[in-house]
Formats: sequence, structure tokens, C-alpha cells
Amino acid sequence: MLNPASRGGALQSHFAAIEKKLRAALGPIEIEQTRGPRDGERIAREAVRAGVDRIIVAGGDGTMSEVVTGLLSAGLGRYAKIAPLALGTGGDLLRSFGATRHVDAAIERIVGGKTRCVDAGRACFRDSEGRECTSYFLNVASLGVSGLVTKLVNETPKVLGGRLSFLLATLRALARYRPLGVSLEIDGKPFFEGPLTLATAANGRFFGGGMQVAPRARPDDGLLDVVVVSGLTTAELVRRLPQLYRGTHLGIPGVSSATCRRLDATLLAGTPGPGTVFTELDGEPLGILPASYEVLPGAVTLLGVDP
Repeated sequence: MLNPASRGGALQSHFAAIEKKLRAALGPIEIEQTRGPRDGERIAREAVRAGVDRIIVAGGDGTMSEVVTGLLSAGLGRYAKIAPLALGTGGDLLRSFGATRHVDAAIERIVGGKTRCVDAGRACFRDSEGRECTSYFLNVASLGVSGLVTKLVNETPKVLGGRLSFLLATLRALARYRPLGVSLEIDGKPFFEGPLTLATAANGRFFGGGMQVAPRARPDDGLLDVVVVSGLTTAELVRRLPQLYRGTHLGIPGVSSATCRRLDATLLAGTPGPGTVFTELDGEPLGILPASYEVLPGAVTLLGVDP
């Protein structure tokens, strides 16, 4: 499967050379291009129902998330192996799951056939019209300022590359974002209540173009890592960004963490403006609060990643 919009459309222009290498290594393959947002869900679902048991995904984290959503929403998660050709903007999935940006090495791993069974997440949230929606994620779901960051990244050209694009969007978002009152429950118990800057339901460690937001997360432990950031000024948040990239932020004041099987997030009563806290899944800004995030242990089999 090819997402021609990956890397701002740059992937399509040089995919012919990649396709040639894939055919030489794997033999006959069928190329399906996504036609728009969420089309990867349809392609993955139809392919597996037609008997395909191996899907190679040439795109970014969002494309992988679409494939996972397409399969898990139809109960097909155990019927196919998913092999990432990590060619998108952010590259956080490859960092979290041991994939590689080097095409030749990725193809060699796919040919080698080693697999890794990993967890996934299911998110229930509201769309901009207030309708209930369900989607799935493989790497990280988050809410708060990160929802604005991903929106800004998706609205701008990707000519600067993933890391710099996300960094600039993060600085812009921090300048604009005003924390609103949010209540968080983990496994049905109160965990946080107050003005929220960021919260994660992390299966993998990285998001935002290389930020190690959940350094303790493991994608096969049956748990989500919750990291909450609150009570820091904009200047302090900017100053602490290097620690976020290094994954050394968990011990600083204003940051708390826990693990859970389910995270529930709602706006506090009296918070002005409905739908003002956004949630994003694997780098795609999909909805607003209220939202819930639940781990699905061993739901996906990846091909061609580190065991």
C-alpha cells in the first residue's frame, strides 16, 4: 500500500525505484494507492478479506494507523502481518517499534520474515460535530497541546523534514495554547484534575517527530503509559523541550506518569467552549473530548521490525 501524500507528496515521485526493489526481492506484488484521508482503512480491510496475509505500508505513522484501524475495526487483526516502509514525516513509529528508514534494510527485514506481536490501542472520542467515533492507534494517542501541534504540522508543507516541522509546530502551538480543565481517570480511578497541557496514552515511546514522551513504554506489555504535563509556563515548557526529546522529563515538577489499561478524559464542568481540547492518534488530529483510550494486548503482528 502506498500513500502518495506522504512527505508532502514527495514519496510518490521516487516510489518507482522502491517498487522495483520490492518486486526484485519479493516477487509479484500488487500496489494500491490511497485516494484520500482514511482510505488506508478500506484498502487494508478489502485486501485481507480477499486473502492477503501480508501488507507492506509505504507511508508514515498515520498510514500505519489507518491500516491498523481498518483491520481491527473489522476483527481482522490476526489475519495479516503488517510491514512498515517508514517513509512519512514524523518517523516516530520506526523509533518506537524498531523499524528503519533505510529502504534496502527494510526490504531485507521483510524478506527475513521475522515478526513481532504488539499491542494496539482503541480510542473513542467525538468529532467536530459532536458525534461519537472510534479509531485505533499503534504508537501514541494524546490530548491537549499535541492535538494542536499535529493540526499545524498537517496544514504546512513538509519541506523542512519531520523533526524540524514538528519542532516549529510545537513552538507555535505552545505560544497559542491555553490549558483547559480536564479530568483524567485511569482504570476507573481518579488520576488528574485541573488545567492540562498534555496527556498521553502511549503504546510506544516517541511522538512529535522524535520526542521521547513516554520513555518507559513498551509496546508488548499490555499497558498504556500515561504522561501528564500541567502547571508549567510557556517559557518553562520551551526550556524543558530538550528533556522531552531525551526522555528525561518524568522527574520534573509538573510532570506525572502512570500505567493503565484504560484512560478516560473529560472536560471539567464549567470549562468554557465545548470541544476545545483536541485528541490525536499517531500524528493525526482526529477529534475532541470526551475520549477514552484502551489497550488491546497482542492485537497486531508486525513484520520486518526488531523482535
